[in-house]
Parts: sequence; C-alpha cells; structure tokens
Amino acid sequence: MYFNTNIKLLRKRSGRTQDDVAFTMEMKRSTLSGYENQVAQPSIEVLIAFSKYFNVSIDTLLKIDLSAQAESQLRQLENGYDVYIKGGNMRVLATTVDNNNTENIELVGEKAKAGYTTGFSDPEYIRVLPAFRLPFLSESKKYRSFQISGDSMLPIPDKSYVTGEYVLDWSSVRSHQPYIILTREEGIVFKIAENKIENEGKLTLHSLNTLYDPYDLPVNEIQEVWKFVNYISSEMPEANLEKESLIETVKSLKKEVQAIQMRLNL
Repeated sequence: MYFNTNIKLLRKRSGRTQDDVAFTMEMKRSTLSGYENQVAQPSIEVLIAFSKYFNVSIDTLLKIDLSAQAESQLRQLENGYDVYIKGGNMRVLATTVDNNNTENIELVGEKAKAGYTTGFSDPEYIRVLPAFRLPFLSESKKYRSFQISGDSMLPIPDKSYVTGEYVLDWSSVRSHQPYIILTREEGIVFKIAENKIENEGKLTLHSLNTLYDPYDLPVNEIQEVWKFVNYISSEMPEANLEKESLIETVKSLKKEVQAIQMRLNL
C-alpha cells in the first residue's frame, strides 16, 4: 500500500506544508504526520477525504506507486485525469530520463519495432533504446519517435522518423489528426484517426495515400497512442505534379482573360 508516500508526494508537489493540508482538512498536524510516516492507518472516511482533497481516486492512492511514475503522467494526474475515476486501468508508461531528470525521447527504429510490440511496457527494454532530446519540444510532455515504413502516408517518405506526444486518455483523440498507434496485431501504425470510441468503441484509421482504404480499429486492440508532432527524413518530398499543373492552368487562364479584356477595351 502506497498511501503514506503518495499523500506526502502529492502534498510536496503542490507546494503545501503539513500545516496547510491539516488546516484545510480539519485535522491535527500530528495526525497528518502520522499518516505520512505510516504510524497511523487511515479509516475509510479519511481515505475519502484525501481522495477529494487531491482529486485522486482511493484506488490510485492505495495501489499505485506515484513516485515511480513519469513526470508527464504525474502532471496529467494533477490536471484531473485519473483513469481509475474514469473506469479504466492505470496505464503505466515505461520511460527514461537524462542526468538532469528530464525525460528523453526514445527512438524506436525499424529493427526495434517488432520488439516494441511486446516490450513497450518493460522498463528494461525501453532503457536500451537510443534516446535524444529536441530543445523546441515541451519538457512537461512525453515524446517518443518511431521509424515508419511503406508508402501509405505519402508524401511523408518511407523510413521517416515520426515523433509523437503520449496520449493517456484515448477519448481525447481528435478526429482527422495524425497519430502513431501501437496495436496488438499490426504493431506500430501511423494514420489519420477518426474518433468513434464513445459511440462505437473504435477508431477508424485513414491513410494519406488514397490508394489505401480506411479500416476500423477496436479500442481493445489499442495498446498505446501518440499524437503526431513532427517528422524527420533524409529525403525531399516529391513535387506535387497535379498542383503544379493546376497552377500552370490557372496562369494560362489569367493570361487569356487579360487578353480578352484588352481586346474589349480597344
């Protein structure tokens, strides 16, 4: 049970003293100190009171070691997203940090993709992945990069590295936006998502390349979701010939219209 360490961690992260918390919760400071030092055991009424105070479920206070969670997960918890309150299971993200305790961006290359499907929640597996940082991304969010393959998302080239921001609440997926999704059967896919979770319990995934048909992905087939933020490629995108042809056609029509106007003005 992690109750004593969790309430101490949440209190300190909020910048509150024992006196502050004890006064607000209408208890003696020595009583709160007893809970934090595991000298006293809380009653169910006390558990309910702490749950309301920190806006965190009793299950989370008791069962989850919050000190072992990534900074990005703690921030989401403090912002009011607790999956136990919403009726799900706690998704614990394995992650790594640098010497300054800043979260890394782990790189899942082409050769590592197969292993990631089974090792994504294993801290030992994540620890051996190459890691880097991008200074223009927020330090308060969690990112990971994946190498994609194939032509389904052209004009983003084959073998590009796409970076995504970790999404804990899958219901927050925005329709018609790109996401990297770890699935049980297909592994890592990079698609445009259409969110139908609330009404139909699924995402419909679309490719940028219209030669590929959209397909449905049931929510129970999803293991991780990452919101696309950027991509890196050593290849220049191919020219959009249709667009260039359209531009030339418009230019030609403008010249013809100008010629007609000039004749009419004569």
